[in-house]
Amino acid sequence: MSEPLVLGIESSCDETGVGIVRGTTLLAHAVASSVEEHVRFGGVVPEVASRAHLEAMVPTLEQAYEQAGVDVRDVDAIAVTSGPGLTGALLVGVAAAKALALAHDKPLYGVNHLAAHVAVDQLEHGRYTEPSVALLVSGGHTELLLVNDIATDITLLGGTIDDAAGEAFDKVARLLGLPYPGGPEIDKVARDGDPKAIDFPRGLTTGRDLERYRWDFSFSGLKSAVARHVQHEERMGREVAVADVAASFQDSVCDVLSRKAIKACLEHDVPRLILGGGVAANGRLRHYVLERAEKAGVEVRIPKPSLCTDNGAMVAALGAEVVRRGIAPSSLDLAVDSSLPVTRIVAA
Repeated sequence: MSEPLVLGIESSCDETGVGIVRGTTLLAHAVASSVEEHVRFGGVVPEVASRAHLEAMVPTLEQAYEQAGVDVRDVDAIAVTSGPGLTGALLVGVAAAKALALAHDKPLYGVNHLAAHVAVDQLEHGRYTEPSVALLVSGGHTELLLVNDIATDITLLGGTIDDAAGEAFDKVARLLGLPYPGGPEIDKVARDGDPKAIDFPRGLTTGRDLERYRWDFSFSGLKSAVARHVQHEERMGREVAVADVAASFQDSVCDVLSRKAIKACLEHDVPRLILGGGVAANGRLRHYVLERAEKAGVEVRIPKPSLCTDNGAMVAALGAEVVRRGIAPSSLDLAVDSSLPVTRIVAA
């Protein structure tokens, strides 16, 4: 059997993504982002995101067809993110995928957004031949996964118990007077700061917290510590050293993420770490991960930045793997699930 040609649709948050993949070869990668529409609110507004998906879906599909030189009639299957994500946003993508599947008699696969973030790495570095640990870090997710099989067996080791890492970046950026989205802004400003200037806390890394939440993360305490520091400086009449605060905050987040990820690889005897999600583009996180992985003898696989953020290529990549394995497609009654667990790779 030749490698399956799969169309992937992503609409879980503020990016409308369409990808077309044959096996592990990327043929089309089209993304329309509504991030500029959310800037004045300082975060994603679900209703605004949903309306933006409605407007962008058809043009983004057409762009992908043109890039790949194919038509929807040529594909072997259609994959779509059915969760987790924003319910209204997910509904737009799933409705579009259902319409295409029904009109052109194509099998439909509702796939897991988090699993897709892991699968996209195969488009750059080839198929996985052994288990991996995946660290997914974005505005909405911070998870540590044990990936025994990308299509059938993913275990959640741990995740954030409060704010996602990307969410913490956005909130701290707002405290420092930096624009949304906060991740790239803090990363840029932090280059001129001292990451050791302020000793911010490292959540869930010592004592009983570490015992109870070994693979989990917490950033709300760190965010509060930054807020207290800023308030103290202002109360004392001193100018806030924005670069130092940004660098010290970023260092705390990236230290914890990388430390737990590498430890998970060693304790589960897994030789590979996959880094994904929008925060994977952060320079400090990449520095810590690569440095610690080299010392531990762990291989690191990081997709290029355009494939780390939400996109349709990752959905198509997971869909292609699922189709190749002969896994049964989803029903046309496929529902969205805003809290779909990562253990459900393909929705019924």
